[in-house]
Amino acid sequence: MLHPRQMQPAPKQDVAFAAPEQKARERELIVVVQELVQELHPGRAKSMDVNALSRLERDLGIDSLARTELIIRIERAFGVRLSAAAAGAVETVGDLLRALDEAHPEPSIKSAELGIVPLPLVPAAVQARTLVEALEWHSAMHPDRPHLTVIDDKAAPVTAFTYRALANAARETAQGLIERDVMPGDRIALMLPTGRDFFVAFFAILYAGAAPVPIYPPMRLSQLEEHLRRQAGILRNAEARMLITVPEAGGAAALLQSQVESLTAVESLAGLSPRGRPSGLPLLQETSIALLQYTSGSTGDPKGVVLNHANLLSNIRAMGQAMEATSADIFVSWLPLYHDMGLIGAWLGCLYFAAPLYVMSPLSFLTRPESWLWAIHRFRATLSGAPNFAYELCLNKIDDRNLEGLDLSSLRMTVNGAEPVSVPALRQFIDRFGHYGFRPGAMAPVYGLAENSVGLAFPPPGRPPLIDRVDRRSLSVRGIAAPAQADDRRPLEIASCGPPLPGHEVRIVDELGFELGERHEGRLEFRGPSASPGYFHNEMKTRELFDSSWLDSGDRAYIAAGEVYITIPDAKPPPMAEEP
Repeated sequence: MLHPRQMQPAPKQDVAFAAPEQKARERELIVVVQELVQELHPGRAKSMDVNALSRLERDLGIDSLARTELIIRIERAFGVRLSAAAAGAVETVGDLLRALDEAHPEPSIKSAELGIVPLPLVPAAVQARTLVEALEWHSAMHPDRPHLTVIDDKAAPVTAFTYRALANAARETAQGLIERDVMPGDRIALMLPTGRDFFVAFFAILYAGAAPVPIYPPMRLSQLEEHLRRQAGILRNAEARMLITVPEAGGAAALLQSQVESLTAVESLAGLSPRGRPSGLPLLQETSIALLQYTSGSTGDPKGVVLNHANLLSNIRAMGQAMEATSADIFVSWLPLYHDMGLIGAWLGCLYFAAPLYVMSPLSFLTRPESWLWAIHRFRATLSGAPNFAYELCLNKIDDRNLEGLDLSSLRMTVNGAEPVSVPALRQFIDRFGHYGFRPGAMAPVYGLAENSVGLAFPPPGRPPLIDRVDRRSLSVRGIAAPAQADDRRPLEIASCGPPLPGHEVRIVDELGFELGERHEGRLEFRGPSASPGYFHNEMKTRELFDSSWLDSGDRAYIAAGEVYITIPDAKPPPMAEEP
């Protein structure tokens, strides 16, 4: 039987009969929305009038993660597939109805393959002193090697870059920046979604000798003006010279410039095309700032982590050594590019080791979590990673019907970091997705923080998660992670994040700063070549960060047999794809 979208358009005289069908469709949709609202807000649901004008977030309390559940339920109820872009842009129930009208029947993706051809092995850019040198080296040695591919939520390629194509586009835009008086050392803010413009703009800023300041884009363009106001504190702290963003932000430029004295321009990438003859590009040093990484919650009290080229390359090399990364690896990522895990761990790590990267929008994953797993399947990914909430989302929001034919056996390591790791989630993910080829040794709980570029402790590849069973009372009362007795029915289970990365050190100290011994809980401090020199224009926070040559992580932990166990983080960050 043909789906209504596959039928021929009705003759004009029959158009009137579409109204009752549309009304019925609207009623069915409202029922789906009402059921979710009832589950989310059982105490208030009766007082909420759900109609076509109801705003999902403000009126019905449906946030970004609840929106994922809503989209799943709508697709099941109507047997269609909503585009991730449409699902992410809707603001009202009426918008949902229009997106539903434009949806297509759910396609069969169970046996789809893209025929990935293995690439020849090539060396990493081991002699590079800066990120620009790494890109230039790869561009010169194997210019036509695929570097990264932007894919949609059906794992279909949207944009592809070779090393030469990225380098050429970035150099050209860098000329446009220099023509607009961007000087070495200037800070240039980037507020762009995952896509071609972000990758080109990031390296263009580096080629021009400036420092990129990635900030997260709004979930919906209708929130653009309010969103820009919230970022003004970060832009002021960074003394941003320019903001590169979507063309739609041009109208808010005057408002933003009135709040940020240093800001001289708000540009889109297209607006930065060079107008004159090419000029020489500045030379970069290892100590040149390569990135200002603003941490979660920075809008209220901006803390821009200063990272130079030496910091980033040291961290990328150390993580690569711990993961045994080579150009034979393939990485699939949905991680946001304004966050260090997606920016450094996924993209820049792949760039350095010449491992092909397939990247999708975070919105694609949040809207349809199985899209991440199917991309791993289709591109035969060996590496991936996400925060703990993403693994829980896969467990709770994916129906088995959407996994038929899935094969995750290509994965050799997928890291779980950026927020507290849940031992039950580790076990449940391994158990459920083991039926689809996922090996226990592929799950790798890790620890890291922006102040150490991104990574700090990684377990050895191929080892299943190492779980420590700890006596609860001993840890809470004495601060000692004593092993629980075999018959203890309520042990505290904590996953090991592995030993420190090669060339890096960690220690545990008490409140007075004295180092503690094995299995004693305290504050985790660290040092090494990846460690930040401090926060940009925030001397007080920088002083608080340092304890002589050591840096304070702000997290509590203990060390056992040389491995790091995180106990009570000071604050659990929100899901990375949401606004802090």
